[in-house]
Amino acid sequence: MAMKNIIAVIREEALNGVVEMLRDRGVPGVTVVEARGYGEYANSYSRDPMASYFQIEVMIDEEQAETVAHMIMNAARSGTEGDGIVAITSVDKFYRIRDLQAF
Repeated sequence: MAMKNIIAVIREEALNGVVEMLRDRGVPGVTVVEARGYGEYANSYSRDPMASYFQIEVMIDEEQAETVAHMIMNAARSGTEGDGIVAITSVDKFYRIRDLQAF
């Protein structure tokens, strides 16, 4: 089974809506991590250019990756600078620790 890893960096205020939407759509697992950083959008009103975001990761079957990525983008989009980013990467190997089984 080919797997993809979706990495999304989104605004704090979008987090609950994105996670609820993924759960409601049957996405089997989500990891959320607090993140700070800057990119195209930097906090120019502060001495610290870093902004607070949340990083969401979803490992999913290759066939579902584009659909899930677009669901995240639609749920997180406000239409303003700093909405975030989404990347899809390949997963070379995927193991479930509890049973040491590779997928």
